[in-house]
Amino acid sequence: MPLPRRQFLTQAGAGLAGTLLASLLGSVPGCVPARSAVRGQLRGADFNLGHLLRPPAKIPPPTRTARVDTLIIGGGISGLAARRELHRLAPAHRTLLLELEPQTGGNAAAGHNAHTAYAWGAHYLPIPDERDADLLSLLAEAGVITGYGPAPARLPIYDETTLCHDPAERLLLHGHWQAGLVPEVGVPATDRAEIARFLAEMDRLRRATGPDGRDLFRLPLGLSSTAAAPRQLDHETMAAWLARHDYHSKYLRWYLDYSYRDDFGVPAAQISAWAGLHYFAARKGRAYNAPPDAVLTWPEGNHFLAEALRRLGGPGRIQANTLAYNLQEAADGLVEVLAFDATTHQSTQFLAQHVVLATPWHVSKHLLASLIVPAALPQLAPLHAPWLVANLTVGAYPSGPGQPLSWDNVRYGSPALGYINAEQQALRGFEANDRPHTLTFYWALPTDPLDPAAARRRALASTYEEWLTLVLTELDLMHPGLAAHVQAAELWVWGHGMVAPTPGYVWGPARALASQPQLGGRLHLAHTDLSGVSVFEEAFHQGIRAARAIAQQPAS
Repeated sequence: MPLPRRQFLTQAGAGLAGTLLASLLGSVPGCVPARSAVRGQLRGADFNLGHLLRPPAKIPPPTRTARVDTLIIGGGISGLAARRELHRLAPAHRTLLLELEPQTGGNAAAGHNAHTAYAWGAHYLPIPDERDADLLSLLAEAGVITGYGPAPARLPIYDETTLCHDPAERLLLHGHWQAGLVPEVGVPATDRAEIARFLAEMDRLRRATGPDGRDLFRLPLGLSSTAAAPRQLDHETMAAWLARHDYHSKYLRWYLDYSYRDDFGVPAAQISAWAGLHYFAARKGRAYNAPPDAVLTWPEGNHFLAEALRRLGGPGRIQANTLAYNLQEAADGLVEVLAFDATTHQSTQFLAQHVVLATPWHVSKHLLASLIVPAALPQLAPLHAPWLVANLTVGAYPSGPGQPLSWDNVRYGSPALGYINAEQQALRGFEANDRPHTLTFYWALPTDPLDPAAARRRALASTYEEWLTLVLTELDLMHPGLAAHVQAAELWVWGHGMVAPTPGYVWGPARALASQPQLGGRLHLAHTDLSGVSVFEEAFHQGIRAARAIAQQPAS
């Protein structure tokens, strides 16, 4: 039987999930959905192994020494991209990649059930800018680009199975599922006019260039205009910019907050105006067989791309379940890295000519603690919002009035980010109740910028039962009665999530200094924490930048 709402709220713990659930239920009638028949577990990154960085004295000392040309620490997209690029530029180069988790991919992790693969993190790639030759090369090697259209444009032709199938998006607004995520159904004319004005301004910025001839906003970020005027926007919040330009519609503000939480984990009030405008104005992809706003997606999400990078990285070895816990300059000019293998419970001293540190800042700062680094580096403290991802196996069709089940399904006004239909690309119909469906829920958890660690601690302390009840309650608000048909729920909490481009971060001095090589050009940092925008293109080019800097140096 469902647990009465009042009783559950009384029993709810002090964890973040309990607090969110109390807030969610405080504005709606009814009871907490039944959940006794749901099977599953709470998963997450191996923070216990990672937390050994805090008391590294507990790690056993090295028992062996190994030499490599380049040691890559971190097997997310940046580390994998660096490995592939080094193999492409210097095939004889000996590389070793150390990864903390059992599998590479970082935030592009994936899982599967009996019906389909599904994403645990990033799940799509917008059609890339055709000027991004490096990314197009990867997509061609991975079989995503199958050819090019006629001259003079020569636009890429994408494999139709990787282009997101229709229907792509729907929004539950005023009790009706409308097509698309920009609010339209039942929206007053004044609000619609304001939304149209904002979108027209974003289109203008998308085409605008600075006095240096560069696009004002472009991916990767480093290709954007260096003009001072637009970069000044990095010092005010996007919310302040909206108010300054007379954007007050609650429908527009909701849509923007939803968009920013989807990419950055935080709303307009917590990101810089430069980043908020870049979100809309930097996407300029074109394709021969798809519209500019099309996206590439796979059941396993961006893990498809992570696996392509791993596969194309050559014979360089990958060692998983391994924690790098000390990094310093060796006496002979090499870089020494100590690493603990959690599988063998042994540590190794690695001596490398070059190191690519492709880890998030909360890891990197520990490894850099013993080095003499620029004074601004310790001041780099990017904000990370914790995330919840839930993969639900549902034994009934997610129906409702209006637009049918789509790839992206969102409820207007929800604190969650909705769910992805993990089987959108399966090329089969979705008759009602014919078989179980897999829905991937995303939830960027609210974070106090003055104490971001508090949200992370509470998220990690919340129980499976709390998270599950939270997700099922949101599902019932989207599809009344559907929570009772949930058969399994696999949940994942990302304690650090992705970086948020808070005011002053993207073009601040600390981030710029952190991107510079250290130890005479032998140590290179590469991660989206050094961009401020956690998207695939940024991570990919961070890795390429580091690999090319290494390849350009003379062999020793």
